[in-house]
Amino acid sequence: MAEKVLEDWMGSLAPRLSTLPLANLAIPGSHDSFSFWFDEKSPVGPDQAASIKRLARISLVKKLMKKWSVTQSLTFKEQLESGIRYFDFRVASKPEEAGEEIFFVHGLFGIKVCDGLTAIDTFLTHHSKEVVLLDFNHFYAMKPVHHVYLINTLQEIFGNKLCMTEQVENVTLQYLWKKGFQVLIFYHYPVSQEYPFLWPGRKMPAPWANTTNVHKLLQFLETTLTEQSRHGTFHVSQAILTPRLKTVLRGFKTGLKNTLVERSSHSFCETFLEEYQYKPV
Repeated sequence: MAEKVLEDWMGSLAPRLSTLPLANLAIPGSHDSFSFWFDEKSPVGPDQAASIKRLARISLVKKLMKKWSVTQSLTFKEQLESGIRYFDFRVASKPEEAGEEIFFVHGLFGIKVCDGLTAIDTFLTHHSKEVVLLDFNHFYAMKPVHHVYLINTLQEIFGNKLCMTEQVENVTLQYLWKKGFQVLIFYHYPVSQEYPFLWPGRKMPAPWANTTNVHKLLQFLETTLTEQSRHGTFHVSQAILTPRLKTVLRGFKTGLKNTLVERSSHSFCETFLEEYQYKPV
């Protein structure tokens, strides 16, 4: 029963909440949402420095990279079933390969973007009152032809589910349900101006604390959230700690999950979400 509630939590909200601007709801999201699987056999991604690419010729280095690239343990379907509705995307072409195919990337290449988007669309088709926010915020090795390919893919997969750009304060769940919209796409690249269904990146700012200290992180989140509530945009509260070199060395074999994620998640859930559960996210 609890799983069913998470799958359909938006459709189950009280009427007073479904009439609030979507930006005023605390919407659960995931960081590097696609990073539940990486291809160790593929080249290192174009998001990495040349020195890392040279080191990665050693097979052991790639295995260690994978431990630090993975930030999620659930697939898109499983994340959606668990209530996640905001997805953080980094995408790239494979410069070594011909064609226009786009992949998710975080140090190593993940699954094809079209496969991930199809999984999300399948879920939405079966849950007509659920809405997702897809944030394409990093692009690597992408020429204009790759952007055209990706944007056409978005149109082909989501079709009439795509929400046209609108004043943020006008976008409520009731508004989206009436229009049949289920997908808001934020595209951090100038080409977004040419397509009415691509929300410009400035409408989804994601300030970054860049710290390993939980107390500093919570202070930063409180400050930026208060400031952003006045700007007429959506807002990402990045409740993540950023590893320093000594953090990486200390957790060399275990990866992110056992060094930073568990340390930050408890404090965040206990203090931040409890205080701001109905404020902009």
